[in-house]
Amino acid sequence: MAENRDDDELSIPRAALNKMIKELIPSVRVANDARELILNCCTEFIHLVSSEANEICNKLNKKTISPDHVLAALDSLGFGAYKEDAMAVLEETKAVVAKRRRGSARLANLGIPEEELIRQQEELFAKARQEQAQLEQQEWLKVQEALQQQQLLQQQQQLLQQQKQGEDDDDYS
Repeated sequence: MAENRDDDELSIPRAALNKMIKELIPSVRVANDARELILNCCTEFIHLVSSEANEICNKLNKKTISPDHVLAALDSLGFGAYKEDAMAVLEETKAVVAKRRRGSARLANLGIPEEELIRQQEELFAKARQEQAQLEQQEWLKVQEALQQQQLLQQQQQLLQQQKQGEDDDDYS
């Protein structure tokens, strides 16, 4: 069954697996064949738990697998001993997500109240709008100046043509 699947699609990244192995057992060397076996076992375990969670979800007429469905799947498959660890990881993940929602770490480390940051941002926006308006005004003035020069040049050409016509008229009289 595992041979029919695309390994890249249904597999844990090898780098992540290697990192986990190194963190869990830093003083032990693990052969490549053993790493491959661990990878296949992890992939199969995930597939087994997610399939069971999907069945539980379908039985409850739900369309989205929730953490409760996964925990029930662990119980159903005889892996109830992992529930406590799974719940701890879930809580840790929720805390990380909540922290991200509150804002980036850089923002939190600034020590500047959010209201002050918003005020500074508004000042920057106002300054940018003013600079843009000045640029547009300068461009408009350049266009007006070019139009005036063009009109002046046309007037000079008309005067030259009139003078030339006047000279040509003098030659025929």
